[in-house]
Amino acid sequence: MRTAQKQATRERVLCAAKDLFGRLGYEGTTIREIARQAGVSVGSVFTTFASKGEILSQVMQDRLDGLYAELDRVVPHLRGPTPDRLRTMFAIHFAFEEPHVHLFMAHIAATYDWTQTEAARPFGKTPRLQHIMLECLAKGVEAGDVDPQADLQGIVDLLMSAYAWTYRLAAWQGADAKTMTEVMDRQIGLIAGGFTRTTASVS
Repeated sequence: MRTAQKQATRERVLCAAKDLFGRLGYEGTTIREIARQAGVSVGSVFTTFASKGEILSQVMQDRLDGLYAELDRVVPHLRGPTPDRLRTMFAIHFAFEEPHVHLFMAHIAATYDWTQTEAARPFGKTPRLQHIMLECLAKGVEAGDVDPQADLQGIVDLLMSAYAWTYRLAAWQGADAKTMTEVMDRQIGLIAGGFTRTTASVS
């Protein structure tokens, strides 16, 4: 009975947090407000989570499991040059996040909270996305359109930075997924100019 109650409290906390982070942002959301909306005590929140960063991490993990399942299904079947496969991957990301874009921007904002606990997983500390990109780039090396001397992790860092920065358009202009995808497509083209191999260089 006690375990069931704890699980029910946890679910109420996560549900309230998802709504609040999406409406108020990372900075605007507090543990006290999460507890109030969930109908539980502040102490009850802290029995499960050590910080609001950990709560947001769990909210995002629960959501992103669905995204990564979709990528696992789609990515192995992608064809074409490496930059185009990367464009498809990020288009899927933008489309997935569009219904909850403010929640995702809270996830990005949490990256710059230097008080985060070790257990928190803000944007950038979720290794699955980076792993998918590294796999894509490694296949490009095998296929011959990515320079084998390229710094693959460095490329991933640039792509992650461009992806996060593109969300400024949602914050400042209310840009939709289509608009941000088009901007990201151009950014990928610029980044790819530094790692792709031309026919002349291969021969």
